[in-house]
Amino acid sequence: MTTDASDAVEIRNALLRLRRGTGLPIAFGGLMEAGQLMRISELSGTATHALRSLAVTSGTGLGGKTVALSRPCVVTDYSASRQISHEYDAPVAAEGLRSVLAVPVVVRHRVRGVLYGALRTAQPLGGRMLDVAVEAARDLERALVVRDEARTLAVGAAAGAGDGTGPGWEQVREAHTALRALAPRIADPELRAELLGACALLTAESAGPPLVRLAPREVDVLACVAAGATNAVAAERLGVTRETVKGYLRSAMRKLRARTRGEAVVAARRAGWLP
Repeated sequence: MTTDASDAVEIRNALLRLRRGTGLPIAFGGLMEAGQLMRISELSGTATHALRSLAVTSGTGLGGKTVALSRPCVVTDYSASRQISHEYDAPVAAEGLRSVLAVPVVVRHRVRGVLYGALRTAQPLGGRMLDVAVEAARDLERALVVRDEARTLAVGAAAGAGDGTGPGWEQVREAHTALRALAPRIADPELRAELLGACALLTAESAGPPLVRLAPREVDVLACVAAGATNAVAAERLGVTRETVKGYLRSAMRKLRARTRGEAVVAARRAGWLP
């Protein structure tokens, strides 16, 4: 797996958040490639290019240890640390790094990358600094989930183009449901709008402009119902109570003039709200 342009932008944004939040002058990171290899692709605040494109193998060095353990790791003095192996001492020394922290980027229980923060002096890194670095990694994780779902949606749309009944179209519908559930949890308004825009493009292609006006949360609930979710499962996905789900579903059914959940899904598709 290589880092594309959109992923590179998200990594750079995460590194800037890490630096601003921790006060650390240096940050860098990258995503996993094929096998157990992570490549450092983005640098922020560095004085040299010694770390650029450095390939880090799982289990080696600080970043490799973070990948192998799937948890944050910290060293106070990189070159002198006995807690890590030292395959990368030369590029680290070339950049003049001493204290370094590394946090994993974990998507769907799999390490997808590593973010680093560093100082050129030897002093402890931890506490709030580590918490902020972990939160920057969580932001990147959420962004990668959105990118993954958008790619799945696009591939499924290509595979299921036509009458909307093939297995590819079912993948589109599953991706649409996941994206709708994820959108309210995205703090970045531009990224949230991009995600919802992808959903709107898909439904517009399949049914044209909506004929019935539905609230965003009514659409979210119907998307979950269309995927076979019970009220309890829909509530968990959307982060609301079961009663709230029931309320949105009743309201949507009334607007769509549907007597059952199934009729509501069919009507929502005809109205252009669901793929």
